[in-house]
Formats: sequence, structure tokens, C-alpha cells
Amino acid sequence: MKPVRSKLWEPSAERMRASQMYAFLTRVAQHCQIAPEWETLRQWSIEHRDRFWAELLEFVGVEPSSPYRSVVSGEGMLGTRWFDGLTLNYARHMLRFDDDRDAILFENELGRSARLTHRQLRDEVARCADGLRQAGVKRGDRIGGYLPNTPETVIAMLAAASLGAAWSSCSPDFGVGGVLDRFGQIEPTVLLVADGYTYGGKRLEILKRARALLGRLASVRRVVVVPHLDERPDISGLRSGVLWRDCLGPAERPAPPLSFTEVPFDHPLFIMYSSGTTGVPKCIVHGHGGSLLQHMKELMLHSDLRRDERIFYFTTCGWMMWNWLVSSLGVGAAVVLYEGSPMHPDPRRLWELAERLKINVFGTSPKFIAACQKADLRPGHEHDLSTLRALLSTGSPLSEEQFRWVYDEIKADLQLSSISGGTDIISCFILGNPLLPVYAGEIQCRGLAMDVQAWDENGRPVIGQKGELVCCSPFPSQPVGFWNDPDSAKYRAAYFEHEWKGWPTASAVGDPNRVSHPTSGTGVPPVVWRHGDFIEITETGGVIVYGRSDATLNPGGVRIGTAEVYRIVEALPEVLDSIAVGKRANGGDVEIALFVVLREGLTLTRELTKQIREAIAAGATKRHVPRHVLQVSAIPHTISGKKVELAVQQIIHGENVTNRDALANPEALDQFSNVL
Repeated sequence: MKPVRSKLWEPSAERMRASQMYAFLTRVAQHCQIAPEWETLRQWSIEHRDRFWAELLEFVGVEPSSPYRSVVSGEGMLGTRWFDGLTLNYARHMLRFDDDRDAILFENELGRSARLTHRQLRDEVARCADGLRQAGVKRGDRIGGYLPNTPETVIAMLAAASLGAAWSSCSPDFGVGGVLDRFGQIEPTVLLVADGYTYGGKRLEILKRARALLGRLASVRRVVVVPHLDERPDISGLRSGVLWRDCLGPAERPAPPLSFTEVPFDHPLFIMYSSGTTGVPKCIVHGHGGSLLQHMKELMLHSDLRRDERIFYFTTCGWMMWNWLVSSLGVGAAVVLYEGSPMHPDPRRLWELAERLKINVFGTSPKFIAACQKADLRPGHEHDLSTLRALLSTGSPLSEEQFRWVYDEIKADLQLSSISGGTDIISCFILGNPLLPVYAGEIQCRGLAMDVQAWDENGRPVIGQKGELVCCSPFPSQPVGFWNDPDSAKYRAAYFEHEWKGWPTASAVGDPNRVSHPTSGTGVPPVVWRHGDFIEITETGGVIVYGRSDATLNPGGVRIGTAEVYRIVEALPEVLDSIAVGKRANGGDVEIALFVVLREGLTLTRELTKQIREAIAAGATKRHVPRHVLQVSAIPHTISGKKVELAVQQIIHGENVTNRDALANPEALDQFSNVL
């Protein structure tokens, strides 16, 4: 048995008993006669998912406009349906509070700020919905937002949802090609676009891009321009273009009544997109009910977010964490929006924001934490973070060293929740828990009612070993489907048609929901969701993520997660960033190629190369040591901050990367051509 990792934090008995997770556990224990223990609750939530989701619906305060006939119907990952007969509206729940408490607190990097109460937010959504309705928007239409992370973006999304239209957004740092790859597939009837945005202190105008977009988006009947750089931007040349305030009507006019189109549980709410770095992005459709229930579960139970708190997550509105963050309105918490670079004018910017706005839950990424480490910041010593009780991190695995840095330099009494899931499910498979301790390098737990397991290549569950992340039971935030995928062929291929050794394929069996398993005797287990992450479930019930399984390195046939390399290399003071990929070698083997970005003024010498290799050998194994180590000026990342190993792997093998618009810095790919 592997040794248990260092315990870095444990909630006090008082803190546990005061948590909403504890209240829910106590409720279920009384109603359903189970032991009031976390692991018992987790197992019960999987085995009795109909009772779990019914209990949760009531606990989080969702009030349907018509009741459900059954919680679960159908069978299997592809055949299950949720809450038959129930109708609701996501926006109704987000806007259920009507008072003068803060709903949105906004700042950008240049110092502009705004504040909206829940009552003001309701009025603005009512105005926007009325403007969209007058523009002909109806239930089932798609609304596209090409917008920065501002209150207007939240208002527009909620207005679209209130009408039963599907919302889809791209952040303004997407190029024209990237936006067309997304919006061109879903054909929005209304496009909301900002006149520009700022990043790193620079003004970046986008109306020229918007004009180019409209030339190829024939579906758009109305363009709404949201001023961000200028109060009255030039909207000439924009088909049926109006300014935001003209769409909403004069601010002095009373807001029209707020109304909601009630829709079935799986009615389209959000259309999200896969990263699109290796092809045209998949258009992933998520429903009102599944998104709402999962987000309330994760925010209220796993994050313990409350009505009187403030939550922040650094994100653009092109990433699912924006949707997740905005759902905090349904808890009644104040949502803190920040637009701009997290490093402008220096890395202390967001910590200063956390201190001044008294943020309780602070969300970020390992990339930002690494930047703070490299800058020798000590946020907890330099700022008053007394209100901060939870720090969330996602986007890539958080290393053991980063866990320790958080507790050493930010705050000792803190629930550090590394969370992981994705755009595919608009939520999390694995995340935090206010009832459990935090161990270095481990995500605290698997989510309630998420039947997450690690499977080896033979499709057998393993504990304490690396395997594929699979989910073995249906859950409400599975996609409603992919856009323009009427027979669900793309959807099935994306998650359900992995060929495990010794298993016949679903097509061979003739039933997309079921396959036979050679070790199951007479049993015929359901098809499982294969997420594409390489993980380990530990003896303590925590989870370690080793990276994407499609980017797993295989030297000598041994699977190595890229995160195992990054945590060691990026802990070196000389290294700012890195990326590791597999290079095909003679005889069908794979060699590890490691590319590093060094501190300004440093050059990769023989001595530093040796130091890097020795550190990897000592911190992992000799199999992890790269055959090639090269210096580059930048690592390519997606706009949401994820490294793109597959794109780099394609480049070093002389293959083309066709969809560069999905990258935040596509020019970084060029330096990988012809280097090996």
C-alpha cells in the first residue's frame, strides 16, 4: 500500500457541523435511514440516484412550475431521462432574490467598477429580455455573445434563458475564425458584441472583427453592441445594429414585468464548445435542469457557498467556469467579475481585489498560482485575507508543491479545492468537500451521485493505481446532445465508444447502451462515460489527476501523465513554463520531448539540462526523464489556459494544426516546427 500523503488541513468539528453538506447529510440520514457518514452518503447517492436528486431538488430550493412524474426513466448512459413532466427555467432560479443585497460586483484592470443589487439585476434582465423579444427572439433560438466578462454579459445570458433561448458565448480574444467555427454551426439569430476590451493595459477593438463575422453569419437578424471602451462606439456597417442601452430602453423608464418561459428539464440552455485545437469544435448542448441542479449541488454542498458570501473566479465568458460562477446567483451570493489580465499591473492585482472586496471563495488556476510562486509573492502576509475561507483551482492538475505553497503563503485555515470536470459536463466529476481533510496533491473527493471510477486498460476498476476516469452511471448534467448530431453518432463516439481490451464494442453487440464484459459472468454492465483524464483514486478516497489520457506519454510502453513531469520541472526556479509530448522513435517506441520557458535572460545550458533531468529522475522515475530538452520562448495554451500537448505533438511530427484560432497564442506553435 502506498503511504498516505501529508495532511495539510482538516476542518474543525464546528466548521463541519455548520456546513450545508452536513445539513444535507443529516437530512438524508433521517429521511432515508442511512448512517450519517460521508462515504455512506456518497455510495447511497449513486445507488439511489432517483431519491438523491429528488432530495437535492428540494434542499437547494428549486421550485418547478409543474411537478415531475418520475425522477429517472429509461436506462443506461444514453437512454436515461430525468424529471419527466417537470418544467422550470434556469433564469427564474438565478433571479429568485429581489432585494438590495449585492448580486454583481465588477471591476476591470483599468479601475472601472460597477455594482448591481439583486433587484437591479432583475430589472436589467427584464429590460434586456423585452428588447430581445421585440427583436423576434423566441423559445429555441440561439443567442451569441462575443463579449468580455462584464455585468452586461450576465444580463444578456439570463435574458436569453428567461425566453427559452439557448445562450452561447465566446470571449473577445477569439479570432474571427475561432468564432465562426463555433457560432457558424449554431446559427444565432442575435449577436451581442462589445466594441472592444482591454488586456495588459492595451485597448483592443473588435468591431472590425464583428463586421467580418456578419458577412458569414447570415442567421443574425439583430446586432447589439455593448460599449466597453467608448460610450458611443461607431456601429456603422453592422447589420441591424443597435447600442446596448437602446436595446434595453431608457434607464429612467420603469422596467417591464419579468416573465419566464417554462421549459422541460432538458431544454437547451447553454451551448458550449470543445477546445477545437485538433479539429472543428464540438457544440455541446446543456439543459436547464441538469446545469441548474449540478451547479447548486457543487456550489452549496461541495463549496459550502452561502447567501451572505462573495465568490470570485478568474475566467473569461468563453470557459465553462464562467457559467458555473454565474450560477452562484441562484444561491444568492454576490458574484465578483474581473475583466482583464490577472497580472496587470502586477501579480498582486487579484489578491488586492480579494482583500478590498472581502472575497470568501476565490477561484483561480495552477498557472496563476505558479506565476505567484515565481514572483515570490506571499499573499497571506501582504494582504488581509481574513474573509477568505476557500480557494478553488482548476484548468490543470495542482501539484503537491503548489498545495503546500497555498497553505504556507496564502492561509493555513483554508479549504483548498482542486476541482476537475469540464465543458463536456459543465460541472465537476471530482472536487472539494467541507467535511474532509486536504492531502497534498489530492482532490478531496468524487462528487455526490457521480459514479466515478479509475479503470485500467482492461476495463477493471483500480484503487491506488493509474487509470482512465470513467463515470459508470448516468447523471443529469450529461449533454442533452451535440448540435446538428441528430442520430447522436458524434456524441456516442466522443465519450462512449472506447475499446477496452477484452470487451466487444457496442456496435458489435448491437445495443449502444450495453456491451458484454468477459469478466462479468452473466452480467452485462452498462456503457460508461470515458472522460479522457488519467487519474488515480487513493486509499483515502481522494483523486490525483495526471493529465489528459490522450496526451499520456508512453516510453517503453509505460503510461506517464504529463502532470507528473510538470510538477517537478516547474518547481525549478529557472523554469517558468513547460510542455512535454511524445515523439515517435524507431521500433514503434516513444521518446519524451520536453520544452521549457526559462526566466528572462537565462539560456538552456548543458548544466541546466542535466539539472532538469536529474530533478525528474529523483522526483519521479528514470522512465520520466526526457530524451530531448529544448528551450522555447512560449508554451501554446488554449484561451482558458490549458496546455495543448496534442497540437505540439502534431507540429513536431510535421503535421498541420488546422484550428489555431482556438489558441490564446497561436504564434507560439511556429517555434516547434523542425526542432527535432
